[in-house]
Amino acid sequence: MKRFALILLLIPVILGASIAAQTPDAAPAAPGEEPSAPALPPSPDSPEAAKPESQGGGFFSFLLPREAEQETKAPVSPPVAPGLESEIEETVSTRTASTSLLIRIFAALVIVLVMILLVRLFWYILGSFEKKLHVYGETHFKALKIKKVNLLSKNQFLKFITVGINVLRYVIAILLFYITIPIVFSLFALTRNLASTLFGYILNPLKRILLGFLSYIPNLITIIVILFVAKYVLKTIKFLADQIEHGKLQISGFYADWARPTYQIIRLILYIFVLTVVYPYLPGSDSAIFQGVSVFAGILLSLGSTAAIGNMVAGLVITYMRPFKIGDLVKVGEWTGFVVERTAIVTRIRTFKNEYVTYPNLTILNSNTINYKTSAEHHEGLVLHVSMTMGYSVPWETVYKVLLEAAALVKDIEKTPPPFINQLGLEDFYARYELNAFTKNVDRQPRIYSELYENIQNGFKQEGVDLTAPHFQIHIPQGFETFPETPPPSGAGGKKNSKKTSQGDKKEGE
Repeated sequence: MKRFALILLLIPVILGASIAAQTPDAAPAAPGEEPSAPALPPSPDSPEAAKPESQGGGFFSFLLPREAEQETKAPVSPPVAPGLESEIEETVSTRTASTSLLIRIFAALVIVLVMILLVRLFWYILGSFEKKLHVYGETHFKALKIKKVNLLSKNQFLKFITVGINVLRYVIAILLFYITIPIVFSLFALTRNLASTLFGYILNPLKRILLGFLSYIPNLITIIVILFVAKYVLKTIKFLADQIEHGKLQISGFYADWARPTYQIIRLILYIFVLTVVYPYLPGSDSAIFQGVSVFAGILLSLGSTAAIGNMVAGLVITYMRPFKIGDLVKVGEWTGFVVERTAIVTRIRTFKNEYVTYPNLTILNSNTINYKTSAEHHEGLVLHVSMTMGYSVPWETVYKVLLEAAALVKDIEKTPPPFINQLGLEDFYARYELNAFTKNVDRQPRIYSELYENIQNGFKQEGVDLTAPHFQIHIPQGFETFPETPPPSGAGGKKNSKKTSQGDKKEGE
């Protein structure tokens, strides 16, 4: 890189010297004409002698010889022959031009050498700074975090600083190279205008930026005032929301769990309002391109987030409906579990088997939700029920006794109100019973049901009742004609009416 920078810095010197060397001092005489004699320097007493001739040395013109001063200080030469006077003047002019060119080249080389030394100096300073920074960072730097989000580890942060220092090195080298070119070009007459143009590429944009910034200061102050007021309004609202959420401030009809989402809604509305007020004061807000990009972004957002906006609205409705809160045991659709997360778009529940089920808020809003925790908190308790059937050979009093004793043995079932039994129906071969018991420990539903089933089996076993339910099936042999097509002849015992029925129906007759 150092060799490359040296080559770049020498390019303007070589280019300027070659242009100056190829430039003739005077135009050649046309064919058939006498060569014009060079103009003689003014006499010391003339007014022109008092004005030094402008040599145009650019930034370093003070290093170049001034012909007027040389003519003034030169001793008066004795008169010469007319034929030799032109030759002497031509020789003097050539030597003066050669000397001036050599001085300009020497000055350009000095400038290039100084710039190379500056580049090496800056690179050395940045290299030393980088080494010391690494040594210091190994013991003092920590990971870059924003709240609980780990953005950069310590090693990544050190690498980021190293890359920044290397970029700074090349920026300094390019900047010095850009400054050197106009300075060197200004030493030569033909490249002097090019030097001014190159400097204009930097100075003119900087000038426009500075003037634009100065003219934008009133709008900037307005934006700062608006943001300052909005910031403290938002802090005031946040303070009130925290007081309501922690129960220190109570408002009739306003629940504590509404405080946080209400604050977020007000904050969003305030952000939109501030953006609307600040927008006219932003630089370039009145340009057609800026407005077109804003409209395009709004269209993309509205078309691409239809489902997301629907879920956000549903989440807002669910928040104020209060069907459940974090930690409640709920049943949504076919899944039963605990609410572990509720965001603006989705709600997640964890089942008893540690399965995490994610529901879009719009799905929850359109489906039925059962909250077991609310039932247990606001009433005598959640009613757990167990259904079973028992044949008519077992007295119902025995069934009642076994079921109630089984419920009494479960510690999570409430004693008051006591468990009770309902008979749900009398079937052809058995009666249907339902045991109902109250509990407030809804989180232990699977364990409570398991204990109930265990106690019911043990109770009937102690009573000597077999819980096996027999099933009967009639098998008709193949080729056996169940219903003859013609009625049988009447017998002595009287007539017997028969009625055809489908297989499995009951027969009717006398």
